[in-house]
Amino acid sequence: MPRPRAFDERHVLEQARNQFWDTGYAGTRMDDIARATGLGKGSLYGAFGDKSKLFHRVFGDWCTTVVDVAEDRLAGGPDAEAFTRLSVYVHLMADNTAADTEHRGCFLAKGAAELAHCDPAVAGRSAETMAALLNLLRTEISAAQRHGDIDGTADAERLAALLLAVVRGVEAVGKAGLTPQKVRDIADTALALLPRPDRPATPTSGPGSPAAAPDPPADR
Repeated sequence: MPRPRAFDERHVLEQARNQFWDTGYAGTRMDDIARATGLGKGSLYGAFGDKSKLFHRVFGDWCTTVVDVAEDRLAGGPDAEAFTRLSVYVHLMADNTAADTEHRGCFLAKGAAELAHCDPAVAGRSAETMAALLNLLRTEISAAQRHGDIDGTADAERLAALLLAVVRGVEAVGKAGLTPQKVRDIADTALALLPRPDRPATPTSGPGSPAAAPDPPADR
């Protein structure tokens, strides 16, 4: 019988991910991961394979987490609450970026930027993740359209792609040094510019903005 592992796998993978996050794939050696995790290289190779396999494991796990976070906020429900669900998710992404005072950025974005052009596994996993996020956003936009909170004649696919670019893009501008308030303003403006029935979109911010408190639906 194989001997049970004498270490916390989740903790080891977290430490390995942090090492890749800090120094990038090319700048990370297995010696660095061994030092960060406290395991010998032999144990690392035996449990997870070589550096490439270990990176694919932690990158894939992180992509799963990104989609899980979105599903928690965009999990469907009453159409009347769809616009609120969209608002909560977009603001969550902005708040997460604003809270990233070390400007580490997103592990998904960093890994894809470094490796997607030369690693089919990373490119494929990144594309799957973006497709899953796009689908979640499109589903909620369609629900908001059915309820009348977003113009039903608008293209839900294009609006979803726009919001995806916003929630993924705020990470880049935040890492580059845009202030937390500016990052939050981007989220407010993106939501305020979604086409609403029978009224022009007006970029606003603050507690009274459409992003923070959607107009109540008219009685039907």
